[in-house]
Amino acid sequence: MSGVRIGIDLGGTKIDAIALGADHQVRARYRTETPRNDYAETLRAIGGLVAQVESDTGECGTVGVGTPGALSPFSGRMRNANSVWLNGKRLDADLAEILDRPVRLANDADCFALSEAVDGAGSGAHSVFGVIIGTGTGGGIVVNGRLLSGPHRIAGEWGHNPLPWPQDDEHPGPPCYCGKRGCIETFLSGPGLAADLLRATGRDLAPQQIVAASAAHDPEAEAALRRYEDRMARALAGVINLLDPEVIVLGGGLSNIDRLYREVPELIGRYLFSDGTHINLRPPVHGDSSGGRGAAWLWEMKSTLHSSLIIP
Repeated sequence: MSGVRIGIDLGGTKIDAIALGADHQVRARYRTETPRNDYAETLRAIGGLVAQVESDTGECGTVGVGTPGALSPFSGRMRNANSVWLNGKRLDADLAEILDRPVRLANDADCFALSEAVDGAGSGAHSVFGVIIGTGTGGGIVVNGRLLSGPHRIAGEWGHNPLPWPQDDEHPGPPCYCGKRGCIETFLSGPGLAADLLRATGRDLAPQQIVAASAAHDPEAEAALRRYEDRMARALAGVINLLDPEVIVLGGGLSNIDRLYREVPELIGRYLFSDGTHINLRPPVHGDSSGGRGAAWLWEMKSTLHSSLIIP
């Protein structure tokens, strides 16, 4: 293989393909709509993007894919993907057949974390926790430039832990699609923020409208954002108490809320098991390119990421 690294960000509405050179610079980038609810067409779309990238660069490259959900270490099949037509499929094997080469897969939040750790907001840090706050709430952990996956492939899935230190009106919490109640995702995702305002006021606003209303001195919108910030501080304090990462990078649509980087670090200290705070909460450097970039860098790591599948 040549030095080019191809990363695929397989989303629910679009598929991004990016090619990186050995110097980390983008050599080519293409995007197409995701063929929703059609697995065979999804495979063909990815194959087409890889062909476009390789035609543009004139090189055949390695391929990594960032996916919603992840491969099960027990069955080798996709699970937990909100793009439900992927679940139960051997996505890596099927792509390998189409592309005629091995393919590496990782959760999209893991790819985001890896991208920002390699040459983004967490560059040079010993440990990075990458957070996705968008339609859902996910996370990834990178230590010494290596993605931490774990034997269950769920390292970093903080969104499906319960919200720490719940207040009386937060218990038992909203129902989550995972079957439990009160998951962090039900509070910190974009839909979670909108649902909180709806419960409190009866007003149905999108997250960006809530932010705009708060900036226009709307007291109900401001109160919703303050609740959101305190919940994020509690959720991240739980991560810090366990992992104590040097850098935390926010990604996803809600990472564009500038005030989070000011307000949340000030609140976290209330919940830490520490006599002081030094919180590096940062916005992403690569934005919506991080998923594809991180997928491309999967081939920079040793093969331990996929070496412990427990397939019956």
